Amino acid sequence: MELYELTIHEARDALRKGEVSSVDVTRSVLRRIEAVDGRIRAYLRTRPEEALAAAEEADRRRARGDDHPLLGIPLAIKDVLCTAGVETTCGSRILEGFVPPYDATVVARLRQAGAVLLGKTNTDEFAMGSSTENSGYFTTHNPWDLSRVPGGSSGGSAAAVAADECLAALGSDTGGSVRQPAALCGVVGLKPTYGRVSRYGLVAFASSLDQVGPLGKDVTDCALLLGAIAGHDPRDATSADLPVPDYAAALRPEVAGMRLGLPREYLSDGMQPEVEAAVRAAVQVYEGLGAEVVEVAMPHTEYALPTYYLIAPAEASANLARYDGVRYGLSHPEATDIWDAYRRTRQEGFGAEVKRRIMLGTYALSAGYYDAYYLKAQKVRTLIKQDFDRALERCDALVVPTTPTTAFRIGERVDDPLQMYLGDVFTLPLNLAGLCGISVPCGSAQGLPIGLQVLGGAYDEATILRVAYAYEQATDWHTRTPPL
Repeated sequence: MELYELTIHEARDALRKGEVSSVDVTRSVLRRIEAVDGRIRAYLRTRPEEALAAAEEADRRRARGDDHPLLGIPLAIKDVLCTAGVETTCGSRILEGFVPPYDATVVARLRQAGAVLLGKTNTDEFAMGSSTENSGYFTTHNPWDLSRVPGGSSGGSAAAVAADECLAALGSDTGGSVRQPAALCGVVGLKPTYGRVSRYGLVAFASSLDQVGPLGKDVTDCALLLGAIAGHDPRDATSADLPVPDYAAALRPEVAGMRLGLPREYLSDGMQPEVEAAVRAAVQVYEGLGAEVVEVAMPHTEYALPTYYLIAPAEASANLARYDGVRYGLSHPEATDIWDAYRRTRQEGFGAEVKRRIMLGTYALSAGYYDAYYLKAQKVRTLIKQDFDRALERCDALVVPTTPTTAFRIGERVDDPLQMYLGDVFTLPLNLAGLCGISVPCGSAQGLPIGLQVLGGAYDEATILRVAYAYEQATDWHTRTPPL
């Protein structure tokens, strides 16, 4: 086995035993990036010299007795998280050349833990997309089939993990942007409860929906990474002041006596047959492990998609107003006056999907339409949250598909926004409710991965990690890797 193939916990154990050094592991991963990223294009930029310097420092820290689980572990960071001294573009031309003067809280916590940060991964522009085709720079390719998308918006992070171009990565999840690409790339992706992880330094798309989450090769790695980044941050007013459990210690393969809910609304017409079959087979695995699986009703699920695409664009319209060519980022050099500068900068700096969502959001917030659209959407959001609350009163967790299909071909949905949006139909309800969920590999169709979601209540990440871990340990889907 090559060192770049290791999981976080495997690398941690080898480092603790002195079998390898962090420099050894980091060099192996950097060689892997050099070998395959020309085809995958997971990274917008890498920092090999800085990564090796961080690895050397990690080895020195270990020699002094430091033993953090992430010490010396090579990780990737989605390019919507601010990194001090490293260009942060959010996949947009409007921020080309922007170098933040500070780290996002999650990045700072990884640095404090001694993690080795390899570089910034590609993303749909401002995290608006489901395929990474909306990046202002290039499209990332799915390692399982280079003609297909890796999902989005954290497609670069998911592809990097699947292709062994890092041991794990951070992404962000506004409507499924960690879980959906995790499913399409055959890795594990976790969306924490809103407020569990600080959003300070996460460039905002939709502030009431955005949450930073880990992507890893298995559930244990996601538990370790979540444990490092979770916790209260006084710089984020939405950050919950709650203790952080030892997620890794809570993992065990038993689910006997647990009750899992299967919402009938998530097994709908239009699903790829192989996806439904894989999810039903996963349910049988849980029943074989001693869990009780019961059908539950979540009647407002059908309204989640239109609700999301009113609320998220409305918040995006407000958040992206700051990109005006005055304070930072792109500024059109030939403008005749300030208003012309605004128009030209935003016209040339934003891509088509970002413009589409800004226009949708601005319309929904406009005078005469606010009550009819945005306010009504917020009321429906409450009903969706109540559906989850009622279902989780009866059940320890819910099990549902992550996506209705496997990865689609690059370019296949570019001209059909509705079909693109439907790819998130099983993930975005959880964001509206502000709860936690995790996607784990559960099958394959024509050589393409299929994902299973485990959804849980507020701040109950330990339960969904346990349920996901039990399935993972009973199957071998998480051990399969793309034929690169």
